[in-house]
Amino acid sequence: MASALTINSAVKLSSGYELPRLGLGVYQNDDCKPASVAALKHGYRHIDSARMYRNEAQVGEALRESGVSRDQVFITSKVDSGEHGFEKTLAAIDSSLKNFGFDYIDLMLLHSPLSGKERRLEAYKALIEARNKGKVRSIGVSNYGVKHLEEIKAAGLETPAVNQIELHPFCQQKDIVDYCAKHGIVIEAYCPLIRGKWNDTIVNVGKKYNKDPAQTLVRWSIQRGFVSLPKSSKPERVASNADIYDFELSAEDVAALDALDRGKEGAISWNPVHAE
Repeated sequence: MASALTINSAVKLSSGYELPRLGLGVYQNDDCKPASVAALKHGYRHIDSARMYRNEAQVGEALRESGVSRDQVFITSKVDSGEHGFEKTLAAIDSSLKNFGFDYIDLMLLHSPLSGKERRLEAYKALIEARNKGKVRSIGVSNYGVKHLEEIKAAGLETPAVNQIELHPFCQQKDIVDYCAKHGIVIEAYCPLIRGKWNDTIVNVGKKYNKDPAQTLVRWSIQRGFVSLPKSSKPERVASNADIYDFELSAEDVAALDALDRGKEGAISWNPVHAE
């Protein structure tokens, strides 16, 4: 039940590992250590980074300074398309392990499908290899459309555990969400706060529960069954974004937010899911 959601709520991945439903995103945060320490202090146990963010080392430092043990925190990173290819991807994973200062990474994703079919399939094979060697525990993709997911299946490779995509009331990517649900792929939602581009519906729904728009959007995301990755560089906002477990959106209010979908027109980030 949605009302039973807590900051410790997690979803079991096809790999067998538990992925916390709330994570801190650290994209465009060149000094993410304060936000990461604040997140861990306030009960987050999931931080989402990437090689192109250039802040993996700060995430590792934050975890060590937090006093929370490594095995209690789920850490994600991503291999950018420029590092796709079997050997290049393996080298990128080794580089990320060194950056973080970790023995393993919980989840490694391919950041986008922009490298082209051959290189992204080789990169995915490298993720499998790294997982088999214990360097990463779970593997997946990001910004993949149905076509790219079908490509993995057609190659006879295992299904990704995760697909991380832009997902919020304005951009719900229903075809991808439906495909992932059918194939046991967990959806991670980035840009859940729509970068502050809120409308009256979002604001007014939140007012019913004495919640701000950001809290309303994170609650919608998690209540819909997604893993939500709100980001903020401000420790106080990191804390307030997690203050979503003392209310439940009614079916009527979920429907009102669902009705805001604009399809591709609702995307606020550059979205590569339609790449060749």
